[in-house]
Amino acid sequence: MAELNFGGVIETVMTREEFPLEKAREILKDETIAVLGYGVQGPGQACNLRDNGFNVIVGQRPGKTYDKAVADGWVPGETLFSIEEAAQKGTIVCMLLSDAAQIAVWPQIKEYLTPGKALYFSHGFGITYKERTNIIPPADIDVIMVAPKGSGTSLRTMFLEGRGLNSSYAVYQDATGRAMDRTLAFGIGIGSGYLFETTFKREVYSDLTGERGSLMGAIQGLLLAQYEVLRENGHTPSEAFNETVEELTQSLMPLFAQKGMDWMYANCSTTAQRGALDWMGPFHDAIKPVMQKLYESVKSGNEAQISIDSNSQPDYRVKLEKELQALHDSEMWRTAETVRKLRPENN
Repeated sequence: MAELNFGGVIETVMTREEFPLEKAREILKDETIAVLGYGVQGPGQACNLRDNGFNVIVGQRPGKTYDKAVADGWVPGETLFSIEEAAQKGTIVCMLLSDAAQIAVWPQIKEYLTPGKALYFSHGFGITYKERTNIIPPADIDVIMVAPKGSGTSLRTMFLEGRGLNSSYAVYQDATGRAMDRTLAFGIGIGSGYLFETTFKREVYSDLTGERGSLMGAIQGLLLAQYEVLRENGHTPSEAFNETVEELTQSLMPLFAQKGMDWMYANCSTTAQRGALDWMGPFHDAIKPVMQKLYESVKSGNEAQISIDSNSQPDYRVKLEKELQALHDSEMWRTAETVRKLRPENN
């Protein structure tokens, strides 16, 4: 493992140089990896593992997602099975179903978690909130996690481009003495860029906060607020969208992704620099109390319970589609469709 300096804090990480793919293959050579669920994380992890030479099967119920698995080359009766049959066949059983689906199928699959197997997660939700999910694994199996820091689509796309998506990893229960080796080998097998250690609890706390915060919830709220102010003050949809979203995603984000926020600031006008430096403080002071309130809601289990209650409703999917459609139909994101068509690569 390598010790790296993260802003003055020394952390130990695992890279593909220290843990090569050949070592991962050797560790998992006798394992059957059963990926349960082919929705968000399932396709990327399953396909990357298959392409890297691991023995992988998929468990999925019939429907559109099952058909997608078939289209991706998983063969019914050979590498594609029911969720229960895949759990029975697998030595590493991967819970890549949605959090709500994990709760629903747990009573059916727990009997197949026989001594020596490993139960794998990519999210700490089910284990951290076990009093709410009732996902309580037997004591004689390994319980491990690799959590890619991005969507399964990004994991797959970056893999095909020869890059890697960074992942966190954790061992919750080591019954075999091989849990850590299994975990790190799995992380390398799915194509992680580098691996940094966490715990199931820290992963879910940071993940739920991030999703509701800067990664999804807060960014939509921020963008919409600025767009609305510009529109209410007479700016056209095109001007408001370009100044709010397009310049951010197409010009500025690549700069601070490459070398940091100071680098992005240094490559903007002195007027922009002055304004950004002056206003970042007020935005921080306004937003931090909201972020603290969000974190406390995550830590208390309130956010988990809201998700469980909502996602277990029979009409959950219908309500979700309605909310997403309203987001899609908003002026800002309808403007986005037109702006994207005008990008040079689309002409």
